[in-house]
Amino acid sequence: MTSQDCIIALFYAVDQEMLEVPKHPDAKLYPSEVVTLALLCASKGGATRAFYRWLTHDYLPLCPQVPERTRLARLLKTHTAWTTRFLVAPTVLGVADSYGIALIHPMRAGRSPAQIGKKGQSNHRWIVGGKVCLILNQ
Repeated sequence: MTSQDCIIALFYAVDQEMLEVPKHPDAKLYPSEVVTLALLCASKGGATRAFYRWLTHDYLPLCPQVPERTRLARLLKTHTAWTTRFLVAPTVLGVADSYGIALIHPMRAGRSPAQIGKKGQSNHRWIVGGKVCLILNQ
């Protein structure tokens, strides 16, 4: 499944959940589009500038009506109440942690054409490998 397919599936799920929310007559984006962009921004992580650059560079055909970056940030901040229906109810126990798994030493990176993993930082040190994220919930 490509990332475009994941974005389309996310939009479909959000759109089915938000059928009763009307579109403002002056708005260019439907409420489900705003919530989809907010969920993508939250899942992508990082700053809104990097998210906007990623969105307009790679996925502009999926959202041709996307507003300018600062206007999009204000729009996402204004309509945060729409995204609360997609949050899971809080529980007593909820823990999330990630850690890197080093596959090879960073000095050996790039020597093999079949190298698995990428070079990056984990716990303030360089590794070549991947990250594992563990989420525990009640």
